[in-house]
Amino acid sequence: MPVPTPVPTSVRTPPRTQIFQVSTLYGAATLAAALDAGQFGRALDSHRVLLVSNNAAVPETALRLEEMRGYGSLAARFDAVVDWNAAISPHHPSGWGPRSEETVLWQRAFRLAWDIAPDAPVDLAVESIQVNPARALAAIFSESAVHVYADGLMSYGPTRNRLPQSIACRIRRVLHLDLVTGLRPLLLAEAGVEPELVPDDAFRAVLSEIATAADGDKGLAAAEAAAPTAMLLGQYLAALNILTPEEEEDLHVRMLRGAARAGHTSILFKPHPTAPPAYSRALDEAAAEAGVRLTTLDGPLLAETLYERCAPTLVVGCFSTAMFTAAAYYGIPVARVGTRLVLDRITPYENSNRVPLTITDHLVPDLDAHGAGALPLLPRTAPDTLAPLVRTVGYCMQAKLNPGLRPDAEAWLRERLDPTTQHYFKRRRLQSLTLPGGGPRGAAVRLRRTVRRTRSTLGL
Repeated sequence: MPVPTPVPTSVRTPPRTQIFQVSTLYGAATLAAALDAGQFGRALDSHRVLLVSNNAAVPETALRLEEMRGYGSLAARFDAVVDWNAAISPHHPSGWGPRSEETVLWQRAFRLAWDIAPDAPVDLAVESIQVNPARALAAIFSESAVHVYADGLMSYGPTRNRLPQSIACRIRRVLHLDLVTGLRPLLLAEAGVEPELVPDDAFRAVLSEIATAADGDKGLAAAEAAAPTAMLLGQYLAALNILTPEEEEDLHVRMLRGAARAGHTSILFKPHPTAPPAYSRALDEAAAEAGVRLTTLDGPLLAETLYERCAPTLVVGCFSTAMFTAAAYYGIPVARVGTRLVLDRITPYENSNRVPLTITDHLVPDLDAHGAGALPLLPRTAPDTLAPLVRTVGYCMQAKLNPGLRPDAEAWLRERLDPTTQHYFKRRRLQSLTLPGGGPRGAAVRLRRTVRRTRSTLGL
């Protein structure tokens, strides 16, 4: 009888490598909270790589993630940090993806460059799986399990594009924050992917850690000295050609005047991190006219750091995720300005910002309609009216991906579509989908389809 060859005791399976792709500090904080909560297993069982991507239109002129206050403490959770922009230079992260015949070569190259053993299993944790760089990584590491984490409110909306089955079948879960309790994400629902909450206490602890790491920042010291009671969140809508620069300036001025009208005399303005650096004097002039103290903080700080350190009693925005972080994790009242205008302007209808705008419009008080006095807190649990509305809007955005939502969408539109809800929908979209509210054209199209089906059945 042959004697089996013994396996050397020194031979062992290489440790599993986990690659975490991030482009924002908020996203990195979400991942850090998931790691701390044990949602990616024990640190000792894996080699963890933080893959940093700068997706700004001109990365060379944009603030780098590594420059943000608190980045260092988050990066310390990983065994290695890799610059994705440098890895694929001179290509842009949002525009580059490998050709199908080159994916094996790219994987070999990255394993060698990132010190990953040729036979080590790899898991991916990515944001925005529908687009690059997440989609490029999923194609290159074609055998890897994929974990998607949500960086904000867009997870409550439908998937932007249909994913190849070769990627969709490998997605294990959608990790997301509980920004709107009771609302279930639509992201990747068409692929049967289940959402999984990142625990509130873990995320809140990471935000506190980031705020502590900001000690010594001059901008933060100036903000604390101003003792602001209201905080305005700037947008980047002009850069996206949704509003004109003048309209965006007016949006910020309306935020300031509304906060002053509500009784706030010290106001902090936090521009969006990806917004253009230049602003006119319109906001300063409005502050002087209203008799309030205005502090503008255009530094490498998360808005949540300012919640932690300055404790404002009001946060105002258009549809920023940071508004919901303020309400959900800090118990700060929030108000909206200009949300309905932007909801009307964004195109195409399937624009991923439509669901965040819808949620904000439905839940958050309109500051322009508010007089003096404090604003109410948002309810911690979303009202029963929100989920059906979001599902209906989601169906209208991506009907082909979510055909199972049609009966509920039809029922909602028949019962709820009226002048108070019409702004969530475009008549042309309802017509093209032959949904209630589409008008005579929709009815005619439905009739023609019925006639065609009947003629086909009868063989005519």
